Amino acid sequence: MLEITEAAKEKIQELMEVNKKQGYALRVAIAGRGSQGFMYQLGFVNWDNKSSEDSVVDLDSIHVLVDSDTLPNLRGSTLDYVEDDFQKGFSIENPNPLWSDPLSLRVQTVLDERVNPALASHGGFISLVEVKDDKAYVAMGGGCQGCGMASVTLNDGIIVMIKDAVPEISEVVDVTNHSMGKNPFYRSPQEEKSAVAE
Repeated sequence: MLEITEAAKEKIQELMEVNKKQGYALRVAIAGRGSQGFMYQLGFVNWDNKSSEDSVVDLDSIHVLVDSDTLPNLRGSTLDYVEDDFQKGFSIENPNPLWSDPLSLRVQTVLDERVNPALASHGGFISLVEVKDDKAYVAMGGGCQGCGMASVTLNDGIIVMIKDAVPEISEVVDVTNHSMGKNPFYRSPQEEKSAVAE
């Protein structure tokens, strides 16, 4: 299911000791997808919070939990910890395709080729969370998360682009937690227009 290198095991054990997380497990989840691939969330959770649908990887004194939504897209992956002159942190090498269904792939292509290049100039981006039935669920990040103009950008730009390119999508749903935005891109009232409007 998920391989974990010795370097990653050692770092996980070190972090558990430093943060007094005995009796906890490491949860690994796919939090989203972007142009660079899967986006991951790693964190310690109390073992009592384990769900009946979680898969468990036992590594001596370490338990790793993987939820049922993440598991199919994590099979065959390797969790590593790297610390050198160029990077420092955990990394996951994942051989799985970003999207397996053609409809999701088409929506992701619109985001990668048309939407995100425009949002990048404002320090923002948008990720496809999932396509379910005929609805695309998206999340905004960077300067778009918490921005007062996010709804305008979504309604006047992003939704139009997605529906034009992928007419099978009937609705685009924003699942962003905008209250967590830290540095939204500011536009004065005179500049109120979408960052991606054509």
